[in-house]
Amino acid sequence: MTTNARGQQVPRGMPAWAWYASLSVGALIWFTLYEQLVPFSEWVTKLFPVERDSHAGEAIAFFVYDVPKVLMLLIAIVFVTGVLRSWFSPEKTRAILAGKRQVWGYPLAAALGVLTPFCSCSSVPLFIGFVSAGIPLGITFSFLIAGPMVGPVGLGLLYGLVGWKIATIYLVFGFSIATVAGFVLGKLNLERYLQDWVRELNTAPVGDVPDARLTFADRLKIGADQVREIVGKVWLWVVVGILIGALIHGYVPETLMLQIMGGEAWWSVPAAVGVGVPMYTNAAGVIPIVEALLGKGAALGTTLAFMMSVIALSLPEMIILKQVLTYRLIAIFIAVVSAGILATGFLFNMII
Repeated sequence: MTTNARGQQVPRGMPAWAWYASLSVGALIWFTLYEQLVPFSEWVTKLFPVERDSHAGEAIAFFVYDVPKVLMLLIAIVFVTGVLRSWFSPEKTRAILAGKRQVWGYPLAAALGVLTPFCSCSSVPLFIGFVSAGIPLGITFSFLIAGPMVGPVGLGLLYGLVGWKIATIYLVFGFSIATVAGFVLGKLNLERYLQDWVRELNTAPVGDVPDARLTFADRLKIGADQVREIVGKVWLWVVVGILIGALIHGYVPETLMLQIMGGEAWWSVPAAVGVGVPMYTNAAGVIPIVEALLGKGAALGTTLAFMMSVIALSLPEMIILKQVLTYRLIAIFIAVVSAGILATGFLFNMII
């Protein structure tokens, strides 16, 4: 910060034109690299002395693709929310979402999640951005749950697999779980269980300058500062979480899941959730497993409960969230969402 003639502190650094030029070049580079992630991951995988379709090949390709993808999403989303935060301080955000209007925040956040084609770990950057912007925690959880659980990719694939009626019921259940779970978590006033640095970020002022005196270049600098602060704290755990997910993706045997979910015993639904939570894949990746399970005779409710747990409660996602949430809050989150998933599985098994 530097002081102007009136004694006010303003952001210092590059001139405005340099910020605008950097933003344009950076955005062009970002989109170019993002479009090349798939061929890049395939090229890197070929450098290893393994077959592409082997367990090791699947794990390597998954890791090489997901690490840059999630980190790039994290950087972009944190930067954008940091810029927006310069207009909407935590106090303003809470005021907008307070009172009766906050009730509509849960279904709106869930609807945004439904329209967002991200897997669980890719949804975490948006979750972090929302939390750092001061949006109520329960509303951010509604988004985090709905995003991977009932995103457009999974719904489209599920529609082709089981038809529009079951896909629609799944959409209603997933949306309801996200909305109700977010509402319940919001009513528990769990903000005290956020990590200390997140609480400090929420209470810290955006800048010492009155809002009207911040230029757009100043706001870009605030966004860049948010990237350095937030991404600098969580990037390593993003990599660790995706590494674990890649190993699970490549090596977890399908036959084990078929043995657990092949029958209709009452314990098959909780067992399916227990098997699904440690796994990690996105909706597109889990649909072939769902198809194989149904083809082998697994009950529909049990299979859908497994699908929900894989994409909404994955272990790698929890590892990344640990940098934002305390263990107690993660446990509460898992318990509330698991209860909704179990209810969905049992109900589907009863009515289908």
